[in-house]
This record gives sequence, C-alpha cells and structure tokens, in this order.
Amino acid sequence: MTHFDLAIIGSGSGNSLITPEWDGKKVAIIDGGTFGGTCLNVGCIPTKMFVYPAQLAAAAVDGARLGVDSVTAGVRWRDIRDRIFARIDAISDGGRRYRDEELDNVTLFSEYVRFVSPHALVTASGEKITADEIVVAAGSRPVLPDTPGMDLPQVHTSDTVMRIDELPARVLIIGGGYIAAEFGFVFSAFGSDVTVAVRSGALLRSLDGTVSERFTAEASKQWNLQLNTTVDSLVENADGSVHAVLTGPAGESALDVDLVLVATGRTPNTDRLDVAAAGFDVTSDGRLAVDGHGRVLSAGSPVPGVWALGDISSPYQLKHVANHEARVVAHNLVHPGDLRTMDHRFVPAAVFSSPQIASVGMTEEQALADTEARGVELALAVQEYGSTAYGWAMEDSTGFVKLLAEQETGRLLGAHIMGHEASMLIQPLVQAMEFGLDAATMARGQYWIHPALTEVVENALLSLKTTEKPGRNRL
Repeated sequence: MTHFDLAIIGSGSGNSLITPEWDGKKVAIIDGGTFGGTCLNVGCIPTKMFVYPAQLAAAAVDGARLGVDSVTAGVRWRDIRDRIFARIDAISDGGRRYRDEELDNVTLFSEYVRFVSPHALVTASGEKITADEIVVAAGSRPVLPDTPGMDLPQVHTSDTVMRIDELPARVLIIGGGYIAAEFGFVFSAFGSDVTVAVRSGALLRSLDGTVSERFTAEASKQWNLQLNTTVDSLVENADGSVHAVLTGPAGESALDVDLVLVATGRTPNTDRLDVAAAGFDVTSDGRLAVDGHGRVLSAGSPVPGVWALGDISSPYQLKHVANHEARVVAHNLVHPGDLRTMDHRFVPAAVFSSPQIASVGMTEEQALADTEARGVELALAVQEYGSTAYGWAMEDSTGFVKLLAEQETGRLLGAHIMGHEASMLIQPLVQAMEFGLDAATMARGQYWIHPALTEVVENALLSLKTTEKPGRNRL
C-alpha cells in the first residue's frame, strides 16, 4: 500500500491541479486511458482540427452563389488525420513523460482504479493507494445503444472515428446532438454521402427552440435527415459495407453504408469507480454528486478531502467548464479555510457545424417560465445576419441572433446565435451577462465597428423592447 498527499483520478483537467503548492509532496495521477483526457485526444481539439479544413472545403462550393467558381479537387483524409494526430499524440506523450519521468514527487499509474473506501483505492493490477486528498476527474465515455450490430468494426463513436484510414463514401450517423451535427458537417463537406437518423423530430433539441427548428431545416438541405427514425439493426454485407434497417414515419427502410457513427451521447464514468463502496452520492443521471465547492457528497454531506470535477460530476460536458472547476478545486485543496464556489451561471457553448451555433443562458421557454414566476415581463429580439452590411456581403439567409432580457431592467437572460462565427460573436454577450451590463448600455455605451458582422449583435440589442436607460452616455 502506498500513501499520497494527493491522488488525482484522470489526466484531463485534473492534470492541472498539480500547482507549485504541491512541490515536495507526494502526488499520484491515475488514468487507464490515454494521457490528457477526452478534450485533447478524442474531443474538442481534434474535432475542431477536422472542422476547419471542412470549412475550407465547404467554402469552395458555397462561393458559386457569390460569383466565385471554385472546386475542391479532393480531400486527402490521411494527410488531414495524420497532421492532426501527429500534433495531439506528441502533446499527450509529452505530458505523460513529464508527469511520469521528470517530476520526482509525482507517480503515474497507467491503469484503471476503483474505490474501496472514501480515501482508499485499488488499481486494476491490485495495488492499493491511499491519499489525504482525492480528486475524481475521470470524465465520461460514449453511450452505445442496445442495437444488434453495434459490435461491428465499421461502427464507431467519436472516440475512434477520427482515426479511420479512409474517408467513407457513405456514412450513417445515429443521434441528433452536437456530436452528430459536427461530424455530419465534416463528412458531408469532405464529400461523403451522409444520412442522419434521429429518434425525435428535430436536431439539437436541448438548445433554444428557434435554434433547433432552424438548424434542423438547414441540416435537411445538406444531409439525408431521417427524423422520428430508429435504427433497428446493423448487419455486415459480403463486401464489407453495413446493411442498416431503419424504422421511420413511413415504416421500415434499408440503407447500405460504409461507416456508422454512433453519436447518442456520453455518460459519466462513475459506474466504473465502485463509488458505492465509498458511500458517495450519485445523481439521477449517473454523475458523482458534489456541492458548490466541488466536494463529493455522502448522504448529502461533503466528504472531507474528496473532490470531483468535469464530466464525472458536472452537468456541463464542456472543457472550459472542467477547466473552471479545476481552478476552483485547485484553490480549495490548499485553502480549506477560504473555499471558492464554482460559478455555473453563464456557461456558453458552441456547436461547430454548418451553420455554427453558440448559446449562453436561458432558452426562450426557460426565460418565459422564469419571468412569469418572478412577475416581470420578457423582452425578446431576433436579428437576422442578412439585415447588416456584412450579412449583405455574404448574401446570408440563415444566420440570426436571438436575445432574451428582462423588459424593465434590460438584464440579459439568454443569447443564441446561429451562423458564421457564432462561437466568437457570442463572447461579448457572455461578458455582458457575467458583469451585469444591461442591453441598452451594451448597445450604446461603446463603439461597434462598421461594417463588421458584430453589428448584428448591436442591432439585436437595440431591437430589444426594454424600458431601461443606458447606464452611461450613448455614443
């Protein structure tokens, strides 16, 4: 049995917990997967490194409507893949070597682990580890539905699909969330024939209703979108392709494809840690229960010296949220008398598909319920990209900004953007919400560059029918 001052389960955002305060103390990092976690190896970073060349390929086709005739001569899938993972694998390997070989006070356990008590763990090889402080940052994994054929080699999740050897000619994507939307764009932009099968009647249903409705309409123009459809079975054909049987509104149908991507969500790895042996609480959706400071709960009370962060405990499966939570836990570990609280009030998120989507705060449905419960009026504005000069330049007919605010105070409750570079346009709205800037002051308390696309945000703010006055002189 080996005792440590700090044991960290997971090498993603948990890896950043080893601050200078732990120099000279014994620290363990435990991870049976690839060092660096989901975002680096199979999530945010490699997917966006595929998205950017996909945008270049799509732009070549889109230019024709603006008088620019260009074509994509071809997509060198292996070149794209190898460029991406040559960089990512080097970062992962370097991080692992640094922790394992260069830091005398850190011990790396490259295997999975489970709890035997609140401060005791046992590795897959049987080694027992105890620690004064334990941080659980063990992440999440893709969910596979109970459908015949899910074990075929042509069936992939986001964890494996980016390392395939060849660009598939025909792709079936199962699911309607952000992973399906992003990979649907990548494969279709690269020239694959994409079918997306969704059990519900719309894509991205967790987002604002206007966004979900309008994105679904745009997606149906790009892909063979099968709504209200289930995939009943997958069978390998003699030529190595996959025969998929689907059931939709018109009944049963069949489809032959070269690759199946299962994008039906991710689940926290809580069930692999035997947290019941430690008596830890688990939420109804399988997350490790924590309080606002990141302390793991048992019977509703915090367990001294046990913390959690990221996908294992957070309702937000987002790297920037995991990083924020890691900063809070890193502080709290070494300042037990001055605990900081995790701030999840204004968490932005983006979907890097086509069109791009970004959001922060409440949806319209949530804002209506909130304002009604508090007895205040809701102000709503929808501003089209095409109403601005930059929108004219793009001849844009799909992009829009949707804002929700309290009518009397102008306090922003939610912001939703669909269109070109939505993930960047959302940031000033995130900042306004975080620092309490009302809509009128934001719109007229600063200059907006003309004719930049940010004018669509300015005009959306001006379109809000609020009664507050700006908190500073109008420009």
